[in-house]
Amino acid sequence: MSVEIREVKSRRDLRKFVRFPLKLYHKHPYWVPSLIRDELNSLSPKSNPAFEFCEAKCWLAYQEGKIVGRITAILNNRHEEKWGKRQVRFGWIDFIDDPDVSTALLTQVEVWAREKGAESVHGPLGFTDFDHEGMLVEGFDELGTMAAIYNYPYYPQHLDKLGYKKDVDWVEYQITIPDKFPEEISHYSKIIQEKRGFYVLNAKSMKEILPYADEMFDVLQQAYQQLYGFVFLTKKQIDTYIKQYLGFITPDYIGIVLNREGRVIGFGITLPSLSHALQKSKGRLFPFGFIHFIKAMKKNDILDLYLIGVHPDYQGKGVAGILMNKMGRTFIKHGIKYAESNPELELNNRIQAQWKHFEKRQHKRRRCYIKELQST
Repeated sequence: MSVEIREVKSRRDLRKFVRFPLKLYHKHPYWVPSLIRDELNSLSPKSNPAFEFCEAKCWLAYQEGKIVGRITAILNNRHEEKWGKRQVRFGWIDFIDDPDVSTALLTQVEVWAREKGAESVHGPLGFTDFDHEGMLVEGFDELGTMAAIYNYPYYPQHLDKLGYKKDVDWVEYQITIPDKFPEEISHYSKIIQEKRGFYVLNAKSMKEILPYADEMFDVLQQAYQQLYGFVFLTKKQIDTYIKQYLGFITPDYIGIVLNREGRVIGFGITLPSLSHALQKSKGRLFPFGFIHFIKAMKKNDILDLYLIGVHPDYQGKGVAGILMNKMGRTFIKHGIKYAESNPELELNNRIQAQWKHFEKRQHKRRRCYIKELQST
């Protein structure tokens, strides 16, 4: 059956693009939809500051007039400046189990990449590390999270056949939260704070946390700058993310460590799992979706770990232990039984060492694929 590829050119087309997975994964027990509002904003030049230095194209695949796939191609010029490689990213990739469809979608990306002078195509990746990245290759019978991609098992099979190879993997852990927090962590945290003068911000409201938001992102960028595909954020991007993400997180689930001078040297952001809330609301906040979110925030025994960053100048100096002590006690107070680590680079031993005091299981693996482009 022939496949027609159409570029997304209007807001109406973009809504079709964003909503396609809702049909593809209808009633799937493990797939978790993204917030439709956030998806529209990410892919709109008017809403996403990344378009100031990125070019992007979205396409839909049709068979007999029906949408059967989608894909986005992104050229991030700041990536080339940092890493010295001209690469096109693909993301927002979904398709039915038909090789003709996946071939047509990725061929379209490769054609555009060659037009842009790219040497390779890699993904799934987004504009920044805050977008979904990495195709699921293990853990198809595990519930997805708001922070990560879920996809059918046939996706990686299609990419393998199209000549895409592993570039890097991320792993994910489900961490069991004990009924009583390990005393060695509490003892260690107390000693480090007394010795080095570090302390935890005791914030009771988001109003007290927001003044530190810019510093938190600076720590994040310094800590993550050598990670795969990382590109520094602009001030406009940081302001957008602060508005988008920090507005609905309760201060109890944020840990901030300060030095003697009151500067942020490490932080952690967590959130009660919104997976079931997103499934029930089908990715919509309104008119009634927000009710599921409120319930998930108030009563939940699963937690998602979103961001943990320690400034490079303070790594190996006990900051991570202080964060773990603060946040771990919060988890126990709120009755959290399990925490989802979300994606961690498989070779990032420093991050994975944080869980050495806890029972854990690696239950998911996701992959960034790459394909070198031959000149035509």
